[in-house]
Amino acid sequence: MDMAEDKKMSRMKELVGILDKASRAYYTEDREIMSNLEFDTLYDELEKLEQETGIVLASSPTHRVGYEAVDELPKEEHEKPMLSLAKTKDREALRAFIGEHRTLISWKLDGLTVVLTYRDGELVKAVTRGNGVIGDVVTANARTFRNIPLRISYRGELILRGEAVISYPDFDRINESLGESAARYKNPRNLCSGSVRQLSSEVTAGRSVRFYAFALVKADGEDFHNSRQEQFEFLRRQGFETVEYRIADSGNLDEVFSYFEEKIRTYEIPSDGLVALYDDIAYGDSLGNTAKSPRNAMAFKWQDEQAVTRLLEIEWSASRTGLINPVAIFEPVELEGTTVSRASVHNVSILEEFELGIGDQISVYKANMIIPQIAENLTRSGPVSIPEICPVCGGRTSIHSTQGTRTLFCENPECTAKKIRSFAQFVSRDALNIEGMSEMTLEKFIGRGFIHSFADLFRLKRWEKEIIAMEGFGEKSAENLEQSIERARDTTLPRLLFALGIPNIGTANARVISRFFKGDISLVRKAGEEEFCRIDGVGPVMAGALAGWFASEKNEALLDDLLGEITIKKTSDISSEADGDGTRSLISGKVFVVTGTVNHFQNRKQLQERIEEEGGKVTGSVSGKTDFLINNDVTSGSNKNRTAQKLGIPIITEEQFLEMLGEGGTRTDSVL
Repeated sequence: MDMAEDKKMSRMKELVGILDKASRAYYTEDREIMSNLEFDTLYDELEKLEQETGIVLASSPTHRVGYEAVDELPKEEHEKPMLSLAKTKDREALRAFIGEHRTLISWKLDGLTVVLTYRDGELVKAVTRGNGVIGDVVTANARTFRNIPLRISYRGELILRGEAVISYPDFDRINESLGESAARYKNPRNLCSGSVRQLSSEVTAGRSVRFYAFALVKADGEDFHNSRQEQFEFLRRQGFETVEYRIADSGNLDEVFSYFEEKIRTYEIPSDGLVALYDDIAYGDSLGNTAKSPRNAMAFKWQDEQAVTRLLEIEWSASRTGLINPVAIFEPVELEGTTVSRASVHNVSILEEFELGIGDQISVYKANMIIPQIAENLTRSGPVSIPEICPVCGGRTSIHSTQGTRTLFCENPECTAKKIRSFAQFVSRDALNIEGMSEMTLEKFIGRGFIHSFADLFRLKRWEKEIIAMEGFGEKSAENLEQSIERARDTTLPRLLFALGIPNIGTANARVISRFFKGDISLVRKAGEEEFCRIDGVGPVMAGALAGWFASEKNEALLDDLLGEITIKKTSDISSEADGDGTRSLISGKVFVVTGTVNHFQNRKQLQERIEEEGGKVTGSVSGKTDFLINNDVTSGSNKNRTAQKLGIPIITEEQFLEMLGEGGTRTDSVL
């Protein structure tokens, strides 16, 4: 890629990031970080660069991707079998493999391998590695990856391989959004694998999956001058991000290794080693393959730094679901430049497998140089006894066994740990969003007996005098908290479903479920496991959790009490053939873009939620798939207005939108 093209590509990526950040702030956080004029100027610049380069990134606001859902993932055989690389942890063995050959040393990323196919410049197919011969077709999901190009300048058939990954920061963000649920993901690799193989691409889109190309399989008509590096540069010119690499030979291998070893300590993309690939294509291909591996490449797995230490205790950590996880506490040791003194043991099965006993000599390491783990128990005096009472509340515990894995649970429904963390999720931003209600505040309120159920949060005014007198409070703090509680009384079904803390139900799943039941909580309560299974993206485990939660008499009573304190914005019957007056819903299935200031709603986010409740969809940019642009300034010369006019898309005001709902006087069907 020459300097000019490289500069354009860099600017496109920069613009996509800026515009995406601005859109998220505007549409999901109710704040503006730039004016409409600034946004439109940058948008126009991005559009021009896309036209000049012929490349459109998947996350570009100029080409938002619609979501798709399937009943199952189709299977497909790969054009060429995908072999596994031979592996070593011995640097000298890798040095011998390289010899005097010019070799590309790159990251061995820890995610899910995906094969992409482009024809006539368009992404037409994405297939997972699977067993190396047959994989799952995940094309709709791949279109939501944050950084792949949907359109490229090369017009022949292009087939390439790469790794789909989720960064550590995004992994942490997604886990935090789930609260302390038992459904928290163990590592980015597992989360990525599940995200890419979702039946609903909307779920994948929320996981911030990225794709890094590591091999070109086919690009007929292109001359790569017998160089793998030239193939990488070709892919970069098409808009792909490739795995980072360095050129090495036996002379500078130590220098190259030092670079990667230093960077892995702060690298945000999961990596479990390096890959060495001969640059000479013809020579590498002439070597052929073994039964399992190609001979032109070798994987190097990190030799994890280990330290021997003494186990001091097993700490049992309780969560809001009742799950109690063992955590090993040991004498501090230095690993990969940091001091570590604790490591999760994950569950009772692993604890028993290691036969951990207090005082045992254990070997510990950092998996991928990041996550502290126990490698081996050298003395095996255990296992330690499993607590029969919860370390938080003193209630009875029991061991549950699921698919051969034994886990410890607190059976006390009144467990303080369960309560605090359940309430913390209930009041969190993605749930009822009660500002000022921290875990510390919740702990104080629960300890004083102010809160026993979710509904009690909305009855705190009865304790107003006591709250004002509490340390850290006062009249102003109490007033602010009460105002936040009052605002939370008006909510939506997705927020409520997430707030209830039903196992495996995150924010994305809550939205999918809500749309299926038209935002009507009464329909959700009546549904059974079979009906839940009909929802795209809801599998048997999630369906069972939903059915079980709503079948509980205790939960039913809790929900009845809560519904007496809150109001759920009701969605009209958007799936029926006709409304009560014999006309079909004018919002259902329509795609809207909202821009400019609003007058009849608190903000644009509230308007967006109303559209979605009525069965419509909201996107960030105007395209051929848009049905309506809502802009109170219908005569403005903004980019969105110009695009809508060019495409013949109606520009309507809020008043006209409300008339479509039958809430603004005579319904105006002419806008259709």
